[in-house]
Amino acid sequence: MTPGVVTPAKREELAARMERLGMREEDIEESFVRGSGPGGQKINKTSVCVVLTHRPSGLMVRCQETRSRELNRFLARRRLADKLAETIEGEQSQRKQQAEKIRRQKRRRSRRAKEKMLSDKHEQARKKEARGAVAPEE
Repeated sequence: MTPGVVTPAKREELAARMERLGMREEDIEESFVRGSGPGGQKINKTSVCVVLTHRPSGLMVRCQETRSRELNRFLARRRLADKLAETIEGEQSQRKQQAEKIRRQKRRRSRRAKEKMLSDKHEQARKKEARGAVAPEE
């Protein structure tokens, strides 16, 4: 498969998802703007950045992941569907759940690291106490 090409199966999957969410193509306002960031002359000359606005919900999505306008259109629609799913369903999306899981794991790791560091410090303190005081030389 060549990069930058969306398969018909993926297009159909996205269309079905949009239909389930109640998103219609007529409700989406699409505009193309010039991109920004790295990419040099090509990015400054072509309007590959896609901006989608879902009129009923007021959600707006901007996508400039690739230099292909068609792929950006597809990716923007997918992002818009993700955003709409988050607001409609009211439950956390899979992406948010994954981020929360990682955040919990990091918090847990840091707590374990802190406990280990403190136990090492206490062990060092016990060693120093066991040495006893040194008598001054005369």
